[in-house]
Amino acid sequence: MKIKSVGVVGAGAMGSGIAQALAVSGINVVIIDVSDVALEKAKATIDHSLQRLVSKGKLADSAREVALARIVPSTEYTSLTSADMVVEAATENVDLKKRIIAQIETAARADAIIATNTSSISITALAAGLAQPSRFIGMHFFNPVPVMPLVEIIRGLQTSDETASAVHELTERIDKSPIGVRNSPGFVVNRILVPMINEAFFVLQEGLASAEDIDTGMKLGANHPIGPLALADLVGLDVCLSVMDVYLRDFGDPKYRACTLLRQLVEAGRLGRKSGRGVYDYPA
Repeated sequence: MKIKSVGVVGAGAMGSGIAQALAVSGINVVIIDVSDVALEKAKATIDHSLQRLVSKGKLADSAREVALARIVPSTEYTSLTSADMVVEAATENVDLKKRIIAQIETAARADAIIATNTSSISITALAAGLAQPSRFIGMHFFNPVPVMPLVEIIRGLQTSDETASAVHELTERIDKSPIGVRNSPGFVVNRILVPMINEAFFVLQEGLASAEDIDTGMKLGANHPIGPLALADLVGLDVCLSVMDVYLRDFGDPKYRACTLLRQLVEAGRLGRKSGRGVYDYPA
């Protein structure tokens, strides 16, 4: 199956990034969200991101205009009827994702592939309520999508070979590097990464070093391009907390307990860059 048009449900940071990556590579995109305000913000974000590529000489201005024209915003799931594939890119919440995926199956063509951008939730579990779980797959992009080259492709128990092959081909066509991953909480990258971030919060909570020194230590001592606490702010502290809670529930291993400091920051609304304050402050 050659995927020529894709629906993206969710116009947040991940959804808009996925839409941009697809559109720049010549794929027609319908991006769905519950409000016109969210969709307008997504289009503005995408345009700003493309403008930066133009200013750096990485994209022609004419190509920017063509890419933007390929992205059609909509608040109606009925707009998905022509899509060869639909990517769900909503918040990392099991119940929310299941509701959206059920709506996608109702609206999309019977042969359309349905993918989820989950970073930690079981693909098999999300597919369980579908009439055709064979066409369901995990397609985990990394933030920021336009910059990060990796995509984890996760097969559920009933994902077909045809579905996996089509998604693998699409991933390469949009200039991303796919890796095949077995279905397990956190998959590969986040299974390693998020507990490391959580441990950095424990180190900060115990007063072993300042946030700045923790991040500097990991950048210079482990050759990481960004420190774990700054990375948590970029990813979103609420996302990190949600992933740790999934690990604790699914593995039942206390080593995955979330740091109290991380939970308290989320409760205080300090979610990182997106809220203007997390471990660090981000002036408007």
